[in-house]
Amino acid sequence: MESVKHAGDAAVAVSKAYGVETMFTLSGGHVFPLYDGAVHEGMRILDVRHEQSAVFAAEATARLTRRPGLAVLTAGPGITNGVSGVATAHFNGSPLVVMGGRAPQSRWGSGALQELDHPPLLTPITKLAFTATGPESIGQDVELAFRTAIAPHRGPAFIDFAMDHLFAPSPEHPAETQTPSPLEPDPDGVAAIARLIGEAERPVLVLGSDVWMDRAEEAARDFAEAWRLPVILNGQGRGILPAGHELLVTRARGQAFGEADLVIVVGTPLDFRLGYGWFGGKNGNPLARVAHLADAPSQLATHMQPAASAAGDLSVVFWSLNTACGEANVKPGRYAPWTARLAETARAATAADAELLAADSDPIHPMRIYGELGKILADDAVVIGDGGDFVSYAGKYVEPKQPGNWLDPGPYGCLGTGLGYAIAARLARPSSQVVLLLGDGAAGFSLMDVDSLVRHGLPVVMICGNNGIWGLEKHPMQMLYGYDVAAELQPQTRYDQVVTALGGGGELVTRPSEIGPALGRAFASGVPYMVNIATDPQIAYPRNTTGV
Repeated sequence: MESVKHAGDAAVAVSKAYGVETMFTLSGGHVFPLYDGAVHEGMRILDVRHEQSAVFAAEATARLTRRPGLAVLTAGPGITNGVSGVATAHFNGSPLVVMGGRAPQSRWGSGALQELDHPPLLTPITKLAFTATGPESIGQDVELAFRTAIAPHRGPAFIDFAMDHLFAPSPEHPAETQTPSPLEPDPDGVAAIARLIGEAERPVLVLGSDVWMDRAEEAARDFAEAWRLPVILNGQGRGILPAGHELLVTRARGQAFGEADLVIVVGTPLDFRLGYGWFGGKNGNPLARVAHLADAPSQLATHMQPAASAAGDLSVVFWSLNTACGEANVKPGRYAPWTARLAETARAATAADAELLAADSDPIHPMRIYGELGKILADDAVVIGDGGDFVSYAGKYVEPKQPGNWLDPGPYGCLGTGLGYAIAARLARPSSQVVLLLGDGAAGFSLMDVDSLVRHGLPVVMICGNNGIWGLEKHPMQMLYGYDVAAELQPQTRYDQVVTALGGGGELVTRPSEIGPALGRAFASGVPYMVNIATDPQIAYPRNTTGV
C-alpha cells in the first residue's frame, strides 16, 4: 500500500473527500502535520484569534453549505477554548468535525505540555469523541468521524491525534465518501398526521432549521402551498416561504399558537422556543394537538406525548405526507377562514410597526435600525445575529427572502458566535451581502477576530446596537428586585474604533437620520466595517414568559 508523507496527509485527504474546502484553526505545534497536509492537498487554512471562532466558523460553514465543517485545534487549552462552539453545534445539529492535537503517546502520563485526555470532556456534546488508535488507522478513523457527523441526526464529532502518531508515516486511505441512505418515515405515523390535518379547523405548520439542513425546503413549501396551511418559520427555516408570502403568518405567532387546534412542528425540537410543545388554550380554546416530525427518531419529543409523530428524511416525509393528505381527503376549505384571519393579523402587525421602524426618537429606538436595514438588504443577504435584546428585534423584523440565509446561536444561546459566523458566511457566499448584528455585550466576546476578517480580506458589515447595558439581564432584574447589578456597560463605547484600529472601517451613529447613510457607506466600503449605533437603554424587547 502506497504511503503518504505522514498521518496529517491522510487526515486531510479524507476531509477533502467529504467536501471540506477550508480548515479553521489557531496555530499550534501539536497539529502541524494537519497544516502540512492542507498545503499538500490545496485546502484553504484560515487562522483566527481565538479557538472559539474557529469552531463557530466551521459550524456556520456546515449550516450554510450543508456539508461538514472542519476545525483543527491544538492540544489542551486549544480544545477547551473550543468547547462552547462544539456545544453550539450539538444543539444545532450541525455536521462538524473537530480534530485536536494531543500530547505524544510515548510520553503519556509523564506530564508533557498540555497533556489532557480530551474525549471525556467532549463526549456529552458530540455524537462521537475518541482518540485515533495509531498512524496506520488515521484515515479510517477520520472517515468514521465524518460519517458520524453527517448521519441523521447530524451533529459534531471529535477526534484527537497523539502528536507522535500524527507526525508518523501513514498508509494512504481510499477517499471514498459514504453518505447515509434516506430514512423512510413510518407510514402509520404519516397517515395519522394526515388524518389530524383533515380533522383540524385551525392548523399551523412550523418549519425549522432541519428542513433546510435536510435539503427539504422545496418539498416543505410545495406541501404548505398544496394544502394551504398557515406557516410559521423558525431558525434556518426562515425564508422557506419568503417575506410577503400569503401563507406566512410568523407575525401572527401569538394568535396562531394560542388559538390553534393542531400544530405540526417539523425539523425543530419542542423546546423553550416553542413553549415546550404546549399550544392553544387561549380565548376559550382547548389545548392544541401536536404532530412532531423530525429527521431522526432521536429528535422526537419525549417530554410530552404528541398526538402523532414521524421521523425520516424530511423530503421523503413531506412527499409521503402529501400523498397521505390526498388519501385522507383533506379539504383546505375547512380551515381557509382561519388562514385568512391569521394573514390579516400578520398584515395588521406589519402595518402597526411602520411608525417605530421610522421613529425619529432621541435616543435611537432599536427598531429604527431595522427599518433602515430593511431598505438596503438584498434578497440573498446573509444576516447573522449575535446578541440579546438587539438581536431579538432582528428575529422579528428581518424576514429573509431565501432559506438558509439566517444564522443565530440557536437554542444553546451562546454569545460570541458572531465573528466566526461572519467569517464562514463571507467564504460560503462570496457574492452576497453579509451583515453581522451585534449587541454591545456580545461584541466583547469576539471582536478581536475582526483582525481575522482584515487579514484574510473578508468584508463584512457589522451593526452594533450599543445601549451600554446587558439589556437581557438589566430589565428583568429591575422588575424582580427593583435594582440591578452586573448589568452595566460603558455607554457609547467606541467599538467602531476597535474595528478601525484592526484595519477595518467604522463610525459612531447617535442620530436616527444618520443610520441610513452610515449603512450605505458600510456596504460600499469593501472592508470589514462597523456601524456602531447608540440606542436607548430604556427600551427592552417585549417578551412573554411562555415561549409562545
